[in-house]
Amino acid sequence: MPDINITIGSRNFDVACQEGEEHFLISAAKMLDNEAAVLVGQMSNLTESRMLLMAGLMLADKTAGLEDKVKLADKKIADMEAQIYALQNAAPQKVEVPVIPDAVTDTLAEIAARAEAMAAEVEGRAS
Repeated sequence: MPDINITIGSRNFDVACQEGEEHFLISAAKMLDNEAAVLVGQMSNLTESRMLLMAGLMLADKTAGLEDKVKLADKKIADMEAQIYALQNAAPQKVEVPVIPDAVTDTLAEIAARAEAMAAEVEGRAS
């Protein structure tokens, strides 16, 4: 079990951790040291236990805020997943396509036939 020397609030501590967990301990110590540095800068005669307590409480407050944000994000994700599921499983909507009346179709066919006859007549005169 490795012993790691960490610094929190300008004070050194020897802490043991599990093999392979050193980087997690160093990262956590850095976070705690950042909070302790704020306290040490504000109060000159801060005892070690009070510094660690206050720094820990400040980190816990930040953690609680992040947990609230994660809960909100999880709820939004669940709502969006429910919407996606509902859309994927919704019955298809019928789309009404207007029908062209037979009289219009017949008139267009007649106009096309006249245009073709006129084109044939023009071609006949041109040749």
